[in-house]
Amino acid sequence: MELEVLWFLLLGVLLAGYAVLDGFDFGVGILHPWARGDAERRAILTSIGPIWDGNEVWLVTFGGAMFAAFPEAYATVFSGFYIPFMMVLFALILRAVSLEFRSKIQSPRWRGFWDFGFFLASFLAALLFGTAIGTLIIGVPLDQRGIFIGTFWDIVTPERVPFYPLLTGFMTVALFALHGALYLGLKTTGTLHDRTRQWVWHTFGIFLVLYLFTTIVTLVAVPDATANFERYPATWAVVALSVLALANVPRSLFINRDGQAFSSSCVLIVALVGLVGIALFPNLVPAVNEPKFSLDIYDAASSDTTLTIMAIIAGLGMPFVIAYTAVVYWTFRHRVPLSTE
Repeated sequence: MELEVLWFLLLGVLLAGYAVLDGFDFGVGILHPWARGDAERRAILTSIGPIWDGNEVWLVTFGGAMFAAFPEAYATVFSGFYIPFMMVLFALILRAVSLEFRSKIQSPRWRGFWDFGFFLASFLAALLFGTAIGTLIIGVPLDQRGIFIGTFWDIVTPERVPFYPLLTGFMTVALFALHGALYLGLKTTGTLHDRTRQWVWHTFGIFLVLYLFTTIVTLVAVPDATANFERYPATWAVVALSVLALANVPRSLFINRDGQAFSSSCVLIVALVGLVGIALFPNLVPAVNEPKFSLDIYDAASSDTTLTIMAIIAGLGMPFVIAYTAVVYWTFRHRVPLSTE
């Protein structure tokens, strides 16, 4: 396998890992305002308390790997998407601050303020990540050197399909909300657990509608996103996997298999990240104005020596990251009981 292709796949693994692990954190934050009373809100926060910050490691690793493996694409994305990235950074900081500051003062107004901050940050981060994916699928204006030459509005509302990035953004919000509801179904007890079932069905319905609508819009308005499915017929297996995972969520709930439903949600997210990778390959940053200006994995890659050394380091380090994550999740696998102060 070519080193450039290998690192394209490894970036996909890191992005999928982050989406799965931090996705339910975002979903928990999006659903947080629907909890009843302070005891339920604290139980919801406790469910992610020991693990949410560790999930951010996957995002940091993704950014570092992209910088080292594909520096030109990194430069184009992080300079062209500067405003959205600052908004993401603000959301991630606000989310962390909200989680840490909420319990410092025993005041309903104080807690209500930080509860809203936690919700807003989670919603905004999910929306921005989804919008960025939609923008990359559409493409951005680049010059012949691969430098972004557009504006903020070319990212949010591109001329080709103005509403598409926001559509994928809201679909991502619904997906993470569903993922978070399924996670809470595994971690909560009593009346809160019963109410998470309602959240699952509501978020599943919203996501299903947005998923179908986004699929139709992609097939009609962004036909080049499906070109690789004709070139590589085996990639249809990823489509089948996403459909089966989506269908297995309600099936698992009907037979009271919360763990299976959550696992299906994880597989669904991984499959959707895979579909995005298939749609982009071999491009990292498609050019909407002139296809030949696109930055692909070959033009934007570092030297073979750099990619080889990075592959060795990744081969040694990734098992430790996965093992650490598995140990942490196993240690804090128990349900969170409701309590009162």
